[in-house]
Amino acid sequence: MALLQLQDLTVSFGGPPILDGIDLTIEPGEHLALLGRNGAGKSTLMRVIMGTQEPDEGRIIGRSSCRVAYLDQQVPHDLTGTILDVVMSAPGVAEHAAKAAISRIGLDPWDWVPDVSAGMKRRTLLARALATEPDLLLLDEPTNHLDIEAIAWLEDFLLRRRRALLVVTHDRAFLRRVATGILDLDRGHITRFGPDYDQYVARKSGSLAAEARGDKQFDKKLAQEEAWARKGVRGRRKRNMGRVNELEEMRTTRSERRDVAGSVKIEAQSSAPSGRIVLRAKDVSFAWPDGPSIEGLTTEIQRGDRVGIIGPNGTGKTTLLRLLLGEIEPTSGTVQQGTNVDIAYFDQLHAHLDESLSAADNVGEGSSTVLVNGKERQVISYLRDFLFDADQARGSITSFSGGERNRLLLAKLFVKPSNLLVLDEPTNDLDVETLEVLEGLLAEYEGTILVVSHDRELLDHVVTSTLVLEGEGRVGDYVGGYSDWLTQRKVPGDAAKGKSKKT
Repeated sequence: MALLQLQDLTVSFGGPPILDGIDLTIEPGEHLALLGRNGAGKSTLMRVIMGTQEPDEGRIIGRSSCRVAYLDQQVPHDLTGTILDVVMSAPGVAEHAAKAAISRIGLDPWDWVPDVSAGMKRRTLLARALATEPDLLLLDEPTNHLDIEAIAWLEDFLLRRRRALLVVTHDRAFLRRVATGILDLDRGHITRFGPDYDQYVARKSGSLAAEARGDKQFDKKLAQEEAWARKGVRGRRKRNMGRVNELEEMRTTRSERRDVAGSVKIEAQSSAPSGRIVLRAKDVSFAWPDGPSIEGLTTEIQRGDRVGIIGPNGTGKTTLLRLLLGEIEPTSGTVQQGTNVDIAYFDQLHAHLDESLSAADNVGEGSSTVLVNGKERQVISYLRDFLFDADQARGSITSFSGGERNRLLLAKLFVKPSNLLVLDEPTNDLDVETLEVLEGLLAEYEGTILVVSHDRELLDHVVTSTLVLEGEGRVGDYVGGYSDWLTQRKVPGDAAKGKSKKT
C-alpha cells in the first residue's frame, strides 16, 4: 500500500506553474532523490508534502495517516539552548523520545547549541526531525556544510533506517549510495528514473535532444504555415479554413510550450603562465588562540597542479588556504609565492559580494561592460550566461538564494584573468547540472587549482593531489583524489602493522 499519493498537484506564483499537475506515489521504505535546477520547485514540492504550502489544485492521499518530518537546507540563526532543548521543541515530542533520537545521532544532549559547529547543528535538527518518528523524512540539501566524515556518517545512518526518504541533493556520491530511485523535476513535471545516476543522465540527455529535434521540426512547419497565411491574405479571398484552424492550434501550442532554460556557460580567463613554482611552504606552523592549528607543514605546489584540501570541519582548511596565500603570517616557518601568480579566489562565506550593490555592479565594479577572453561584453549579457535575467542583474542581491549567490560569485570570479584558482567549498547550493559544468571547466583549466571541497566526485574528477587535515595540526600530503586518499591513508590501529586498508 502506498505511503503517499500526490494527484494533479499544481502550484503557481504568478507565472507558469512551478508544479504543473504532478502525480507521484511514494512507497514505504523507498529512498527517492529529487533532482532539478535551482528554482525548479524542489523545495516547494517538499513544503506541499509537509503541509506548510497549500497547492492551488490537486490533493495528497494518505497525508492524514503519514507522519512527515522536514529538514530544511538552512540552519536557523536563532537556535539556542541545549541539544535536548532543541530536539524537544518539535511538536509532541516527549523527553524519552528526544533522548532516544539524540542517542541514535550520537550527540551529547547537554551540549550548548550556539557553541557547536554547523555540522553538529544540522545533526541536532536531524535528531529533532527523527524524534517525531516520521514515516517519511524530507531532507533538503542535507550535505551542505557537512564535512566528508559527517556525510559518510549520514549515509550510513540513512541506509540503516528502513523508512521512506525524499531528499534534494547535489551530492552525486551521496545520491549513488542512498537513493533507490531518482525523480527529475523539470518545467513543472516529474519523471521517475531508476537509481543508476549515470543512466539517468544519459536518458535525460537523450530525452532533451529528442524534444529539441521535435520542437525544431514543429517551428519549421509553423513558419511555413505563417508564410502561407500571409500569402493567402494578399492573394485571395477564400482560403482553406481547415488549414487556417490548424494554424491557430499550432500558434496556441507554441505559446504554451515551456522551453528548456539555458545552461550555465562558464569560461575561465587565463592570464600569462606563472613560474614553475607557484607556492612553497617549509616547516610552517600556526595556531589560533581558540581554534585549529597547523604544525610543520612542508609542501611545494607547481604550475598545473590541482590540489584538493580535505578534513573535518574545524580542523583548519580555510586557515591552511589563507596561510598558503599569504593572508595570514605563520607562527614559524616560511611561505613563498612564485613569480607572476594571478589569483582568483572563491570564498565560501561570499565575503567578496557587496550586499549594497546590484548583481551587475558586483561583477562590473561600476562599469557596464566586462572583458571576457579579450572581448568586451555588456555585464547584463554576461550575467545571462549564469542564468540571471535583466531584472535580477539590475536588482538587489539581498533576496538571492544560496545557489544564486554562488552563481554570482562564479560570474565575478571568472571575469578576472588568473593562473591560480582558489575555491573554498564552491559546490554548496549549486544544482547538479551547474556543478558538472563547473567540474568540466576545472578539468580543462590551464593554470593551478587549490580547492577545499567535501564533494567526493569533484575531488576524484579534478584534483591530482590532496592535502588532508588529520588532526592535532598534522597535514598529510597524498597523490590523487579522494578515493586515492582512502586507499593510502592509515586508519587507526593499522599504523603498527605498517599497512593501509580501504574503508
